[in-house]
Amino acid sequence: MSGTVPEVWIEAGGGQDMVRADMIVVLRLDETGRLTAQLRDEARVSVTLLEGSADPRPPDDFHRRLIRTVAELGRTGGAQLVRARHDGDGWHWVSEPV
Repeated sequence: MSGTVPEVWIEAGGGQDMVRADMIVVLRLDETGRLTAQLRDEARVSVTLLEGSADPRPPDDFHRRLIRTVAELGRTGGAQLVRARHDGDGWHWVSEPV
């Protein structure tokens, strides 16, 4: 990444790992609500960002919401960490400074 572009990181593996958003080339949200990201590398490594769950399942556009969140954070200063969270209002992407 360039020094002028803020870094956006996404929580993966239930909080054990983080993936830099600019390394993601493909997002997949399957019918169980599992969200995976294919990384930009020769091995085509995939990382689980959100484990699937039947109840409550994330909305069908949850992966698009992640893209929107990352794009919005790209216009702010400083490194940010993005996490998927479920509360009484449903699924959301939340961010915080790293």
